[in-house]
Amino acid sequence: MSGRAASGPAAMVWGVAALLALLHWDFWFWDDRTLLFGFLPVGLAYQAAYSLAAVALWIVAVRWAWPSQLEAWASAEVPPDAMPAPLPGTKARLPESSH
Repeated sequence: MSGRAASGPAAMVWGVAALLALLHWDFWFWDDRTLLFGFLPVGLAYQAAYSLAAVALWIVAVRWAWPSQLEAWASAEVPPDAMPAPLPGTKARLPESSH
């Protein structure tokens, strides 16, 4: 990793993602037999709302926190030695030659 902290929208996205990870364990609804609208178990309604929150977070991440420098790099013709370093634990893959 680069060792730099996320800032601005990216930090907000990471923070909300961490909060959603903690909220995913909805142990408070495991034994609740309440039905919403007369048919929907409250635990299932919670999971549906959780899924919508995850969708909203992904929309925010793509809209405001997407790393545009990677998009610029990916769409440019860049020599292989100028490519970013691979993630730790992965092997570097060079693009196929167009010759």
